[in-house]
Amino acid sequence: MSNVFSWKNLLKDTLLVTAGVLSAGMGLKGFLLSSHFIDGGVTGISMLISSLFNIPLAILIPIINIPFIFIGYRQISLIFAIKSCIAIAGLAICLSLMHYPDVTPDPLLTAIFGGFFIGAGIGLAMRGGAVLDGTEIAAVLITRRISWLRVGDVILLFNIVIFTAAAYFLGVNVALYSILTYFAAAKTIDFIVHGLEEYTAVIIVSEKHEEIHQMITEKLKRGVTVLNSEKGYGKRGSTKKQNVLYSVVTRLEVSRLRDEIAHIDPQAFIVQHGVDDTRGGIVKQRALH
Repeated sequence: MSNVFSWKNLLKDTLLVTAGVLSAGMGLKGFLLSSHFIDGGVTGISMLISSLFNIPLAILIPIINIPFIFIGYRQISLIFAIKSCIAIAGLAICLSLMHYPDVTPDPLLTAIFGGFFIGAGIGLAMRGGAVLDGTEIAAVLITRRISWLRVGDVILLFNIVIFTAAAYFLGVNVALYSILTYFAAAKTIDFIVHGLEEYTAVIIVSEKHEEIHQMITEKLKRGVTVLNSEKGYGKRGSTKKQNVLYSVVTRLEVSRLRDEIAHIDPQAFIVQHGVDDTRGGIVKQRALH
């Protein structure tokens, strides 16, 4: 049974990475390259160098990604590095051999849809356990060395340098359209990787935790975890044993959950925060009616 499951996973990852490679190729050859627009990250660096020195992009993307794949091997896993090597090699072959139509000369449409197809390609590859762009790998490594930086900060600084160079070498208009391409790609990656149905974790502290627990499981048909904790208050730090409820719901369910809690205990203390994805449990099994 485990072998069947592994083969199913391998087939799924292969299909996702293949679709990602084809989509990224479409974004590059079908939209961006003819207008000399660039994307952010390692792909953007490759495109900028290709525009300046007339070096084929199919050569630059694998070469510039090599150190990042090596970092991925050291920091993540060998399987991840192998998948990423195959994905990037596939993109290089796509750019060299496949014919994509030059879809539109309109710069605005080129920037938006070029970013969309590249973002979809990167996102699909990530869902398949690989990368087509090593920027985030480098960002993770830097943040481990410099603790006060976040991954998002490093990627932002990285792209500021790329688009500033694009403005200097390719012109301000090209740089501005390229920034639009980057934002379109980033939003598409978020959509592909995290999905339309985002999740929210809710922590509930209430004296009526048993009633709220029953409401979540029986009325909302959602799972809930009961955490044993101590409630601290007062100048002397007095403590009192208190059960805390933890549940994960879709963002469409948050409003109803809060309303139901308020109906049971208007004084309940509620904390909520976003969750990228969930696995297991019953969050995905039934939509709220």
